Amino acid sequence: MLRHACSGALRTAVSGSILEKRIFASISPYSHVFLRSQQPSMAARCFASTSSRTYNSSISGDESNLKALGALLLMGLMGATTTTTTLESSSPVDDEDLPMYTSKDVALRNGRNGYRIWMSYGGYVYDVTDFIPNHPGGSEKILLASGAAIEPYWNTYRQHFSSNLPSLYLEKLKIGVLAEADQQRIDDRAELVEDPYLNEPERHSALIVHTEQPANMETPYAQLTDNFITPSEIFYIRSHHPVPRFKDEEQIKNFRLKVDATAFGLDQVLEFSLDQLKALPRHEIVATLQCSGNRRSGFNEKERTSGTPWYQGAISTARWTGVRLRDILKAAGVDDEVVCQNLDSHVRFSSVDDFHSSVGLDKAYSISGDTIIAYEMNGEAIPPDHGFPLRVIVPGYIGVRNVKWLDSIILHKEEAEGPIQRGLNYKILPPSVRNADTVDVSKLPTMYEPSVFSGITEVKQQGSKFVQCSNCGQSVADVVVSGWAWAGGGRNIARVDVTGDGGKTWATADITEGGNQPYKRAWAWVFWTARLPAAPVNELGMLQIASKAVDVAYNSQPESSDHGWNVRGLSNNSWFRFNKKCD
Repeated sequence: MLRHACSGALRTAVSGSILEKRIFASISPYSHVFLRSQQPSMAARCFASTSSRTYNSSISGDESNLKALGALLLMGLMGATTTTTTLESSSPVDDEDLPMYTSKDVALRNGRNGYRIWMSYGGYVYDVTDFIPNHPGGSEKILLASGAAIEPYWNTYRQHFSSNLPSLYLEKLKIGVLAEADQQRIDDRAELVEDPYLNEPERHSALIVHTEQPANMETPYAQLTDNFITPSEIFYIRSHHPVPRFKDEEQIKNFRLKVDATAFGLDQVLEFSLDQLKALPRHEIVATLQCSGNRRSGFNEKERTSGTPWYQGAISTARWTGVRLRDILKAAGVDDEVVCQNLDSHVRFSSVDDFHSSVGLDKAYSISGDTIIAYEMNGEAIPPDHGFPLRVIVPGYIGVRNVKWLDSIILHKEEAEGPIQRGLNYKILPPSVRNADTVDVSKLPTMYEPSVFSGITEVKQQGSKFVQCSNCGQSVADVVVSGWAWAGGGRNIARVDVTGDGGKTWATADITEGGNQPYKRAWAWVFWTARLPAAPVNELGMLQIASKAVDVAYNSQPESSDHGWNVRGLSNNSWFRFNKKCD
């Protein structure tokens, strides 16, 4: 009930400007129901309340493991900003001391002809010129609103309401007041704009909610290892936009997947209906997907990062069924010779909601790469949250390369354009960098194959009491530890090591599921258990267990996340630490 009540407060006012039409054109015709609602400040408060209460009510297990995460949620650190230093409130500026500008004044400051870039929001005018290189959504996105109102964009990209950081940063950029009549026109036009999030799917109550709009929800850690194949209902959800929805069966029937190979000198631009795709040879894979920000909350313990503060549940595994991308490319005229002549080329994926990503042609075409265009997830049509009707599955790659709601495949000499591929979103900056303005982002490699990871989901005490160690005199407990491990690039897990004494001694875990996957095609995670017969208990009666996985390339998880810290909070694969209160 709380979730539905709060979601209503997030339907923020938007403008009916040309810019707004650009935004909604990317969603149309699949999201067709909208509605206006309350002010963003209420939305932000509602988000923080919903998220923190959902964590408290949904996660079973030891409170100590989520102490830092709960604090982050209560502080509202789920928003998108690359500025990680604390933004101290400046002295309030009286509106009467600020100059007044009109929408025409703002429109002139669009970055062209040597002008700086202004935008308006909520009755104020802001100079955002110096912030543009640091925008986590990429400079291309924020530049769409140059010289105009932000409201239409924030109505779709509601990540901005998931914390108070965007508003705090805007306060630093405020340069004037927007003429009241102009703001009133923006508000009046908002009455004509419908809510892109009104038609969102129902979600399982067990999912841990970080944000509802867009949906960013993780699988509870205690349920991660209940099933090797994650039930679709509790598969983690990572969305950047509203979920595109088909209005009726006729629209589904008329859907076409476009495949364009003209960049390789081939004449064909093919279109496939769903029925035509399903008539092609079926291919099935079991693959784990993980958001590259999984365990970001661990980085936040050192210093604030940007993005959703996932614990360990932004990872799940499914059985995906569809058509090999290789077979689709062959139908478009791509053969071995064409591939050999274009080995450094890319396959771009675009979606119904205007999302753009790409992978190398070698991965897309390789028979051992197992890249598929999936139309089923766990034996049923892919649920809307996970990409209905089509999702590209690029096993062994970070989650964002597995584009949902796929509607076009384009072969190209260069990687996809846009912030998802070329911007800050999925590039790891050096630990010393706090301001992206000091780095040439175009020279940083984007993320494809992630490293090696593990997580602990249960520490089960054997017997009802801990005892004194006869050798060392310290209290110890006999425990069985369980969890998961996974490596990118199809690299098999060689072993998982578990310690209860900070790495002084280690036990090698038994791989209980997933250990028999083909060599370097281990697309799915493994489950493991380890026995620690004498795990030390500290003075507070706590066990402190840690795991580290090692893959077949002998990549191993580092002890600390400090040296891997980055402003975007990506790829935290340090030892996984789990605290357990002894009985």
